[in-house]
Amino acid sequence: MTFDLRTIYAMTAIACIVLGLFQCFAYFTGRFERWLAVWSASNILIGIGSLFIAFRGLVPDLVATQAGNGLTIVGCLLLPVSLRIFAGRRVDAPLLLAAIVAINVPLLLMDGPEQWSQRIAFSSLIFAMIDLTVVRETFRLWRDEGLTSALLTAALFGTTATMYISRSIMAHNGQLGDMGLFQPGNGLHALIGLSALLFVTLRSMLIMLMGMERANLRLQDAAYRDPLTGVLNRSGLARWFSAATTMPIAVLVVDLDRFKEFNDNCGHAIGDKVLRAFAQAAGSVVGASGLIARHGGDEFVVVLKGRSLEQAVLVAENLRIAFSLGTAGLDAALPIRPTLSIGAAAQAGGTVDLPSLLHQADQALYRRKRDGRDGVDVYSPELAA
Repeated sequence: MTFDLRTIYAMTAIACIVLGLFQCFAYFTGRFERWLAVWSASNILIGIGSLFIAFRGLVPDLVATQAGNGLTIVGCLLLPVSLRIFAGRRVDAPLLLAAIVAINVPLLLMDGPEQWSQRIAFSSLIFAMIDLTVVRETFRLWRDEGLTSALLTAALFGTTATMYISRSIMAHNGQLGDMGLFQPGNGLHALIGLSALLFVTLRSMLIMLMGMERANLRLQDAAYRDPLTGVLNRSGLARWFSAATTMPIAVLVVDLDRFKEFNDNCGHAIGDKVLRAFAQAAGSVVGASGLIARHGGDEFVVVLKGRSLEQAVLVAENLRIAFSLGTAGLDAALPIRPTLSIGAAAQAGGTVDLPSLLHQADQALYRRKRDGRDGVDVYSPELAA
């Protein structure tokens, strides 16, 4: 069975334009951010460029070759731009414009019909470099956000980059023939084009999947986080503990002393600032090795992975200092200086038992509050008696 390369180019063009229009419609529903509009523009430009190329020999070379290649190049360059927007990274517009000019000038100079293989070799190498840039961007997305679809996208673009490199080498070595792009009987080139049609469709599906996966993860994250402070809520804490295996592990139960008093007297806005100040202080002290959860109105839980009880006490003291510094700017608005009462407990081995650890840390906290607040107490077996 043989394939006609011109027909494949036309099919690819139609597929890209349809996918681009579909993505454009999806963007205007308001459910997606600006990255999808850029990806949509990329597909449409690639589609129009491929359609112009499909009419090579039937329309002037200015349209089929120069305009077709130029639009395709611009469309491909928008792919990594879209992903950088998706990832929230800066797009260097002057650099993008410089790349468009730098790539298209050599193609404009290779305008002779006999130079078609040189154009194929050069443009395929450029497409490979663009796809490898996409691989880098999507791999970073997988690493930073844990998007499985980003890893699949990286693998797919890595495959197409390999195909483009192979096509460039074959064109350079004259393995694609010497009678022009749409010469009859060039089954190898047609097979590459047919594969490209499949990959173009898959690539567009994966970028949509990335958007949906991120939205789903954000919804899950919102369900497990306290909206005021940004730390975990009770459900998030329980979910984390259900999968916890690290030993030893320590827990701090933290109470903001007299919080209700200044929250009622000074207003909820000041109370909210105090709560956020604690979350920021705890985040700076605990870092990535632990987690913080809001367990009640003015009560927080700090989990310290791989820490002994003695180390947990040091963290608790550092937390008190950081909180004091973090609320220093609120002194004028508060009748009393906010302080922390902290109870600490730890487990050295065995299965992580959240209820038991929280109960032990609570007992230590109650003793601290009974003995005058503003300090740290540790759980000891006699507290259970």
